[in-house]
Amino acid sequence: MSTRRIAFQGELGANSHEACSTYFPDHQPVPHATFEEAFEAVKTADCQLGMIPVENSIAGRVADVHHLLPSSGLKILAEKFKPIHFQLMANPGVKLEDVRTASSMAIALGQCRKTIRRLKLKTEAVGDTAGAARMLAQNPDPTRAAISPALAAEIYGLEILARDIEDEHHNTTRFLVMTADKQPQPPPFTAPCITSFIFRVRNLPAALYKALGGFATNGVNMTKLESYQEDGAWTATFFYAEVDGRPEDRGLALAFEELGFFSERFEVLGVYPADPFRTRG
Repeated sequence: MSTRRIAFQGELGANSHEACSTYFPDHQPVPHATFEEAFEAVKTADCQLGMIPVENSIAGRVADVHHLLPSSGLKILAEKFKPIHFQLMANPGVKLEDVRTASSMAIALGQCRKTIRRLKLKTEAVGDTAGAARMLAQNPDPTRAAISPALAAEIYGLEILARDIEDEHHNTTRFLVMTADKQPQPPPFTAPCITSFIFRVRNLPAALYKALGGFATNGVNMTKLESYQEDGAWTATFFYAEVDGRPEDRGLALAFEELGFFSERFEVLGVYPADPFRTRG
């Protein structure tokens, strides 16, 4: 088995576990109860990489992640988009018509409403999709099923009764791959790139407007701009942003120069190849 490890938040069999196995099959996936613990595992070199979900095409931004990125001391090495599929699974030998209740994470139950309604199932929310499968395996019940990723059925010895039951089959989660390397190897020069950064503007009138002006005047495409509070303070608003290109590009270099003039803090969190998923129709 590989000695290289990749940290994720959640239980074995979760979507993040599937993402680790899909994109880094040579790394051993290591589960952690919280995002903080997953970040710390990478920071302390217990794991070489971290697989962190940041947004979902249906549910939006993953809570608690953005404010952890700059404080973690880690860098973004890559982005990965993973289609999300949910399976209805039960203990071996259970028939679909016997199932009365389905358990899963609340967000997963919400993304499978049509199937749940068609099968006339009651629902029970639990803290983790894979955790629902684990609990069902530990406490067999012919009237209950779990809604979890396919990997969970394999790990916990359950049988899939209905496959890909999500309402929207374009449901996709975007993951960031994190590393403790302060200067990770730069992406190939020919590859389209994304640059992620955080900043906090100076206390000046129209500071945000002025700070962002350089991106427009230099033709830089900003694909994401989100605000968040640090340490619960209402007076200091940070911004997390993503742009096309790399800091060495003339347009982005000039935009960053202008941003820096109007910001009291500015930090690049990562420069990494744009996932080909972005250009799919």
